[in-house]
Amino acid sequence: MARRSTETTITRDDLESSFQGLQDQLQGKVEQKKRTVAGTAAGVGVVLLLLMFLLGKRSGKKKRTVVEIRRL
Repeated sequence: MARRSTETTITRDDLESSFQGLQDQLQGKVEQKKRTVAGTAAGVGVVLLLLMFLLGKRSGKKKRTVVEIRRL
């Protein structure tokens, strides 16, 4: 069986350009996801803050005592 051998050498420049292209591609995806996650986290934070405020306000109304002071 004859085996064809096409010998191509991989140079340092080939590897660097390949890795640089891969890194640029991943960096773009990470930046895009970072913005999405930051926006989502901010939205969830605002909703939680509003929810805690409303629950605290309701709790305050339930436990509030009216004290009447009269002068004799």
